[in-house]
Amino acid sequence: MTALARLFSESFRAFFLLAALWATGAMALWLWWLWQNQFGAGVDLPTALAPSQWHAHELIFGFGMAATAGFFLTAAPNWTGKPVAGRFFIAAMAGLWAVGRGAVLLWGWVPPLLAAGLVLAFLALLTERMARQLIRRPASQEGLYLALLALMTLSEARVLLEWLGLPGGEATAGLRGGLAALVALIVALGGKITPQFTRNALTRAGAGTEALPRTFAVLDRGATAAACLAAISASLALSDTLTGAAQLALGAVQLLRMGFWRSRTVVRNPLLAALHLAMLGTGIGALLQGAAAFGWGEEIGALHVGAIAGVGGMILAVMSRAPLAQTGRPLVAPRPVALAYALLPLAALARWSAATFAEAYGPGAVAAATLWCLAFALFALSYAPAFWGPRKTP
Repeated sequence: MTALARLFSESFRAFFLLAALWATGAMALWLWWLWQNQFGAGVDLPTALAPSQWHAHELIFGFGMAATAGFFLTAAPNWTGKPVAGRFFIAAMAGLWAVGRGAVLLWGWVPPLLAAGLVLAFLALLTERMARQLIRRPASQEGLYLALLALMTLSEARVLLEWLGLPGGEATAGLRGGLAALVALIVALGGKITPQFTRNALTRAGAGTEALPRTFAVLDRGATAAACLAAISASLALSDTLTGAAQLALGAVQLLRMGFWRSRTVVRNPLLAALHLAMLGTGIGALLQGAAAFGWGEEIGALHVGAIAGVGGMILAVMSRAPLAQTGRPLVAPRPVALAYALLPLAALARWSAATFAEAYGPGAVAAATLWCLAFALFALSYAPAFWGPRKTP
């Protein structure tokens, strides 16, 4: 099997690689634009869209959805016992995703209606594929994932409708709703796998029952419910007060349940520590967003804490764990990737500072973008053998 055929043989290979490359490339383009407009003569991006909206859209619906597709197309067949996606389907979906990225970058050069159709088609097809995988197995957790994918599709549609000048569109609400839906996926999924993987590792190390992570259904359901309410409210622009209250509740419950996960025991295990760090970033980001909704702090800074440390951190943690397990490699993070885990919280801090202190905006935003690019570049380079290479045999 050639390396290219192997890349499209499994969903996680193609989409995790695309996610890492676009996380690096899209942010590098944003960094170039930011640098030129803060410290240079000023430049324009090729898109006719507002640069900030292009940036937000591509990190949420470009990078975020590539990683989401890689995860669900890999995991859903394991949950349901249904056939995995074939090589042709994976290649076609990867191609559609890539064409969508070009269409948004060249918005105004590409006919807008065609561009919008290409962009929305990827999310719609992914949601439809997951519906066929999960609809006959009505487990509540998996049904929730499907509902959140549908909410992502709705949020994307709201963005595109405004860009097309059509009724029903509201780009700001769609972007915030899309980000909040990703957070809700992380709260539900991360809240399941983080204590589970930690428990498994501590059990293998011989820890007693009293030293293992504990979970409580009431806390898990409360965090998920608050995250979903925040996502729905943000996407539909229902009420800033409602969204803020849901975010405060999410942050409080998230940090409370983490208190039972034995996070201190995994500090020396980067693969596990990254999961805990991302869930911590999600909780802090939610608290900051809730506070900002009531006038305490800057909303943009709070959004970026959740987006970078929470969403970005969890995507990096999952993308760096799954390929090792799926290709028979030891569950040990390469040193460059362990460094990448630490760079994302630093990027979140820099971006929060940029939004909070006016004099720090330029240096802080540039530092945040640079750290993000470095983190995902380190991941892409370190994991190339797992994406392109053959499985390891025991």
